[in-house]
Amino acid sequence: MELRHLRYFSAVAEHLSFTAAANSLGVSQPPLSQQIRDLELEIGVNLFERTSRRVTLTAAGEDFLRNARAILIQAADAVDRARTIGTGTAGILNIGMTSSVLVGPLGSLIRAFEQQYRGVDVRIHEMSPGDQIIALKSHRTDLSFLRSPPDDPDLVREIAWRERLCIALPAGHPHASARSVSIDVVRDERLISLRLESSRFAEEIFRACVAKGFTPDVSQQVREASSLVSLVAAGFGLAIIPEFIGRLHHPGVVVLPFDPPFLSADVYALHHTRKGPVVDNFLTLLRAEAPGMVECFQGG
Repeated sequence: MELRHLRYFSAVAEHLSFTAAANSLGVSQPPLSQQIRDLELEIGVNLFERTSRRVTLTAAGEDFLRNARAILIQAADAVDRARTIGTGTAGILNIGMTSSVLVGPLGSLIRAFEQQYRGVDVRIHEMSPGDQIIALKSHRTDLSFLRSPPDDPDLVREIAWRERLCIALPAGHPHASARSVSIDVVRDERLISLRLESSRFAEEIFRACVAKGFTPDVSQQVREASSLVSLVAAGFGLAIIPEFIGRLHHPGVVVLPFDPPFLSADVYALHHTRKGPVVDNFLTLLRAEAPGMVECFQGG
């Protein structure tokens, strides 16, 4: 038994006429009649009562019709679902990130993606950079957003958006009223940092300071970039932070740009070479919308 048999049977049952059913299906009547006979032979019962005047369903035919229609609906739904998944308009998208990345344009991008692709279930996974790589390589996530991502032959990385580094100072600091500062302001100050053992980004900042001729006096280390600003406000020292973290306003903290610029806090999107249509659609939106969203953040 094939779906063709069910479609032919349903058409005859709807029209109660082999001629009308054949016309609706765009086939000739003899092949249609043969398909119905083959179906009845396979089932072993008559589905129609045929006379010279009319065609009617038998009791078995009426019961079979309900199931045949349900099967045809399920088959059509399966085809539609396969098509939407194949084009990336339905499915699941697992995204790994840190909370500091979510502060920037990523949240708005995810929302815009959900509005455009309502059949995709976007799931956010907040995790450390190291755990993000593990999750991505084990296919527990499909896409990841990181600063200072590692070079990995199994993964593809592309710039998601550009972001500057800034310095967070207590409001009473001598440089708090300046328009900008150089990295030398950190030279003789205590520095609050992300955990050096778990953050490649923090390691890069530390090495860049050493390259400038001084070793940072790291007084405190935290897991999340948002905690850096809180510790600055509490008087534990200064913090070098991504630009968008600085927009989380905290009483008693002043955030200034570096002049000349010091490193960057650029965010990268990481994914597999064979990434699937859902990830493709998200990256297409990212490339189109992220620059404008970053401008809004920087201008706000």
